[in-house]
Amino acid sequence: MLNPRRIDQVLTGGLSRRSFVTTTIGGAVGLALLPGVASAQAPKPGSKPTEQPLAFVTIAKDGTTTILCNRMDMGQGIETGLAMICAEELDADWSKVRTGFGDQKAAYVDPLFGIHLTGGSNSVKNSYQQYRELGARTKAMLLAAASESWGVPAASLKAENGVISGGGKSAGYGEFFDAAMKGTVPEAVTLKDPKTFKLIGQPTGLVVSKAKSTGTQAYGMDVQLPGMAVAVIQRPPVFNGKIAKLDSAGALKVKGVKAVLPVTLDRGGQGVAVVASGYWAAKKGRDALKVDWDLAGTPKPDTAALTQQYLALAKTAGTPAPKPEFQADASAWAKAPKKITADFVFPYLNHAQMEPLACTVDLKADRCDFYYAAQMPGIDAMNLAKTVGLKPEQVQIHVQMAGGGFGRRATPATEWPREAAAVAVALAQAGKPMPVKVIWSREDDLKSGYYRPMTVHRAEIGFDATGKIAGWQHRIVSQSILKGSPLEGFGYQKGVDGTTTEGMREPYEIPMNLSVHHPEVNVPVLWWRSVGSTHTAYVMETLVDEIAFATKQDPVAYRLKLMEGNAKADRHRAALQAAVDKSGYGKRKLKPGQAWGVAVHESFESVVAYVVVASMKGSAKARQPVLQEVHAGVHCNLCVNPKAVETQVQGAAIMALATTMPTHRVTFKDGVVEQNNFYDMAMPRMPDAPKLMTVSIVPSNDPPKGMGEPGLPALAPALANAVARLTGQRQRELPFRFA
Repeated sequence: MLNPRRIDQVLTGGLSRRSFVTTTIGGAVGLALLPGVASAQAPKPGSKPTEQPLAFVTIAKDGTTTILCNRMDMGQGIETGLAMICAEELDADWSKVRTGFGDQKAAYVDPLFGIHLTGGSNSVKNSYQQYRELGARTKAMLLAAASESWGVPAASLKAENGVISGGGKSAGYGEFFDAAMKGTVPEAVTLKDPKTFKLIGQPTGLVVSKAKSTGTQAYGMDVQLPGMAVAVIQRPPVFNGKIAKLDSAGALKVKGVKAVLPVTLDRGGQGVAVVASGYWAAKKGRDALKVDWDLAGTPKPDTAALTQQYLALAKTAGTPAPKPEFQADASAWAKAPKKITADFVFPYLNHAQMEPLACTVDLKADRCDFYYAAQMPGIDAMNLAKTVGLKPEQVQIHVQMAGGGFGRRATPATEWPREAAAVAVALAQAGKPMPVKVIWSREDDLKSGYYRPMTVHRAEIGFDATGKIAGWQHRIVSQSILKGSPLEGFGYQKGVDGTTTEGMREPYEIPMNLSVHHPEVNVPVLWWRSVGSTHTAYVMETLVDEIAFATKQDPVAYRLKLMEGNAKADRHRAALQAAVDKSGYGKRKLKPGQAWGVAVHESFESVVAYVVVASMKGSAKARQPVLQEVHAGVHCNLCVNPKAVETQVQGAAIMALATTMPTHRVTFKDGVVEQNNFYDMAMPRMPDAPKLMTVSIVPSNDPPKGMGEPGLPALAPALANAVARLTGQRQRELPFRFA
């Protein structure tokens, strides 16, 4: 049983970060982590904050229905998806449904994890049942209010398309909403038979599509407050550097500059904030700064040196991965008649979200309002309260729409909002209190942000002429994302970060022995769309393909053979077959100079398979692959919104294509990021997109899984496998490198 006093400490910031993990994540799944939690006792159904209709649904007199999203939408369509689920059970008039976001209050936690979180492709998966029940409870309360008003039994009334009718009367939901919300929230509700769904499963445009396509959608970057200033921060060239000497005279001469203030940065470094009337004045002021940096004793990572260090580490045994399936005796690989020994290198990557980071802070003596695209507003509220010297209940986070995220906006230490809070505090201490928006430029984020970890794999595989694998010895070298963070309790076990190994081995029945090295490097790392699967899928699917080629077997048939005996592989087989059937693989002949590529991978409990067609262009010294066709097979269980799933897969495939393109990487030289902007880091353009892309969704009535990330991992290996057949060269590195 949890101690309520310990919970209160969590809520008021009185616990250490490690104690926070132990109390809130290790033992309080399902607990709301904000003021208002009075007891650790599990409340009865219908009484928890996450089950209260009034926190999520508002219906105006004219029937306009607003359904709040308990997450942050960054383009993945969950704002619409969750509204569809609620509106289905509510029997709302979809044409009158509007959407919005919750905040850091207890109602908006993930109902399974018990914390505020947008990530891990968990939004629809974890809130599907919750939003169905919210809709059903709201409808039941509306019927009860109508029954009382009309003096007829509730059972004689019908609710459909936003209208209640019966007993010779009818009225819109808006007529009864206020009275309904004063009634008792029912403990149990009857949900629809999925066969009767009218909204769920139908391809539906996003509620915000018109605003986005007309340029009227507001994002975190667009927040404007009366009297607001804009700030940019000059950060040290090497992470955790300090200010040795600051000359702000030039910056203060720039028209519009209001203040130049030293501030503490994430992880203890120092920076200089230039506050001005607008972004351009702030940027010009920053350009005029003269700063000498104290970098003495600060580690200066170097990509070339790290690569050699990682490759050497990968030849030695690491910490055993704790899962039983990774602890097989793989020693027989060395005596097998056929062998593969392969090293893979994956670079640091920037998230490159469309909208750079921005956070607006309005600090007052007894309250502080934050406006930004918050992926973890509950954790953020506690961190921000400490930064501004207030209690968590005095902090209000206004969650904004995000122009992309891919993990960058979810820093467990609340990195960039805390830096914005530090600027607001510095202004107040300087006697210049005012609302302030801190903006990161594209260059700021590329040179001073968080990154997908650089990772090296080493595989030693033995097999016979039939492709039977005798042993698979595997080692991974990568920084840990979770260790030392408030989320360590989620997946850092026995010295191994589970985000590093996720995606290894499954769905193949093979004897694998896996160990991991987690080096400490002065580079901040963070999850990147599909996290560990960005590299584990590539390694697994290119090596399995290589074994198929070496043993003269069809790559699809060989994958299916390796799945034999695995009851969990039914969804993999179905997704792969869907892609094969749509592509015509094995039934049509490709043009000369084209080749097939195949890959299948499960991440975040959804499976995506790709069958691609590729060709090559360019001279022998500058060859580049051309992605001609992409056919995706998807198994995500029940598909709430096929249109959203299709667009997520399409976007993820293009993002994955970027990882294969020359210069798409982040490199360090003497501790400094060498790239500045997209001209230094290749990104796909319209001509790089495939001429044909299809998405086939396997029908299912099982509870839905997530789709924000699973479309990414399998694309790059599918393309690499096609390239290997065209060139005879296996790509062991991303981005691709041709000899």
